[in-house]
Amino acid sequence: MTTPAVPRKIQISPSVLTADYARLGEICVELEQGGADLIHWDVMDGNFVPNLSFGADVIASIRPLLTIPFESHLMVNEPTWILDAMIDAGCSTVMVHAEACRHLHRTLGRIRELGATPAVVINPATPLEAIVEVLDLVGLVLIMSVNPGFGGQSYISAVENKTRRLRDIIIERGLDIDIEIDGGIAPSTIAEAASAGANRFVVGSAMFRDPNGFEHATNELRALASAASA
Repeated sequence: MTTPAVPRKIQISPSVLTADYARLGEICVELEQGGADLIHWDVMDGNFVPNLSFGADVIASIRPLLTIPFESHLMVNEPTWILDAMIDAGCSTVMVHAEACRHLHRTLGRIRELGATPAVVINPATPLEAIVEVLDLVGLVLIMSVNPGFGGQSYISAVENKTRRLRDIIIERGLDIDIEIDGGIAPSTIAEAASAGANRFVVGSAMFRDPNGFEHATNELRALASAASA
């Protein structure tokens, strides 16, 4: 028997990858004041993706300024070496790429042992089958709707079919898992992502280019997602 779907809370998680780094702490505070549910940290190693970004020390320095949760998205090859530092820095959810982990099951288990919520990420071209055997270990699946490593890319709508199939599997198995979409999320795309089954949304460029500010952007995106998922 299929377990009935339980409505998931719509959550907006701004990525600060495109923020003014000279004002990073202030911007994170402003995002929380604008209604953000989480702060999304894109951690890049210059190897799995070509860019470098935030380290644990930067994240730890900003953690005392906010009350909302931090989630770290590790675009890092074999990320076990950085797990302790990310969790010590205050990230309550730690996301690792299926493509970057030789022993994915072990890595996710280690995140849970350290006291954080394990999450698994798949790129647009990675099939859902790469993660179905570890769904019992995670509290969140992040589906990339752009290729990782750069902000400001266009939304790849083809991932919506993968999102729908993932939501069906989660419901069928009775699992307690959020689905997050990352890449190109904006007022013009969030409804489609929400109707496909996502309930958490990483928002980067669209958050920072809204001329009416963070609160307007957050409220608009939340309303569009809520209406589409109702």
